[in-house]
Amino acid sequence: MKNKAILQNIWIVALLAFLCCALWGSAFSAVKTGYALLHIADDAWADQLTFGGLRFAAAGIMALAAGSLLKKKLMLPQRGSVRKIGIISFYQTIAQYFCYYIGLAHTSGVKASVLVGANVFLAILISGAVYHLEKITARKLIGSVIGFAGIILINLSGLLAGLRFNFIGDGMILLCTVASGFSSAAMKKLSAGEDPVMLSGWQFLFGGAALTVIGLLGGGRFPQFTLPAFLLMLYLSFVSAAAYSVWAILLKYNPVSRVAVFGFLNPVCGVVLSALVLHEGSQINLSFMLALLLVCIGIITVNYAPTQKD
Repeated sequence: MKNKAILQNIWIVALLAFLCCALWGSAFSAVKTGYALLHIADDAWADQLTFGGLRFAAAGIMALAAGSLLKKKLMLPQRGSVRKIGIISFYQTIAQYFCYYIGLAHTSGVKASVLVGANVFLAILISGAVYHLEKITARKLIGSVIGFAGIILINLSGLLAGLRFNFIGDGMILLCTVASGFSSAAMKKLSAGEDPVMLSGWQFLFGGAALTVIGLLGGGRFPQFTLPAFLLMLYLSFVSAAAYSVWAILLKYNPVSRVAVFGFLNPVCGVVLSALVLHEGSQINLSFMLALLLVCIGIITVNYAPTQKD
């Protein structure tokens, strides 16, 4: 009960959620760098899925190894947990990252990092309207709309800069956010009575293996790792294992809206790191800054929504 109270403290939630978003934000530029190091072309979707599958399978192993060491026993799922792992894995890893890896190769890191912020809006709606885990209050809707307006604005600013919306890039990233929204609500609903780290580890391992098989069947090849590429793969695996395990723990003990709203920080972290690493700073203009301001207002608005009885 003491740990539950700590994990429900808004300042602890904010600190841990920001840590997750900082890690996820760094993944935008790291994946693009990984494509370059491994000579994965923009249209090589099968290679991209193989790359992603290996990353997530390794993340699952990392999460399960760390959890087993902490608990001093192997984190093996019970029979009743297998179905839950399959559902979470489909949304969180297979569907989400099938779209993500293909989409990221066909859009800019800055633009993708902001489009992914739509998962906050969708997670809150899905949690209330589909899974009935909490009430969708006016304040939550207003905050979500304000934050989502920032996402729309940054996409419009991209159009003004000469970037056209395309389905294979921007469209796939948006489909990725739908899967992400279902993932957050599913993790909240299915984690009752389960260890969230165990669920995270096994869903990554299963989903990563599935993505790898899909990639190989589609003609993908195993990456020819150099030392820098291997270290980058380990970092990306750590990002997934650490960030999603912490996020899953927060979802177990808090309403989806309280946790999901901090996902609006993903675009902020992604924009800064993409601009620095990928040299995409030209897209950070006045309208872009206004979009980020709307995102921040959305975070504050939703975060101040009543959460004790909804």
